[in-house]
Amino acid sequence: MSPKVCSILMLGSYLVSFLDATAHTGCMLKLTFCDANTINHYLCDILPLLQLSCTSTYVNELVVFIVVGMNIIVPTVTIFVSYGFILSSILHISSTEGRSKAFSTCSSHIIAVSLFFGSGAFMYLKPSSAVSMDEGKISSVFFTKTVPLMNPFIYS
Repeated sequence: MSPKVCSILMLGSYLVSFLDATAHTGCMLKLTFCDANTINHYLCDILPLLQLSCTSTYVNELVVFIVVGMNIIVPTVTIFVSYGFILSSILHISSTEGRSKAFSTCSSHIIAVSLFFGSGAFMYLKPSSAVSMDEGKISSVFFTKTVPLMNPFIYS
């Protein structure tokens, strides 16, 4: 990968992150919050914060659905398309041992990516009527702690 492509990808991720944070913050500023100031969650996340609001959170939930949907769908499709190219290259390796090593490396990474994006989708891409804080707590711990803890095993 050239330094130019790497810089463009880095700047693109910073720009998307900034726009996402701005969208969520802008929508949060329009809400009125009740007397309760204790968030029923392990971390200060958007959905538990919305539960403290006294006003309608429909627009906020729609923004969460759109932003998270794009942040899950675009990277997932990009990763799996790139893995299609990688698998095509792996199949051209003549050595069985080389193919086996490449497949084991790719499969562990695909599992980690699937767990990360899958738990994020499970947590954010469902209607607010189906949101359970206990499920949200488990899912948030899973994709913020468990998947990153797997990285040393995956990349070693």
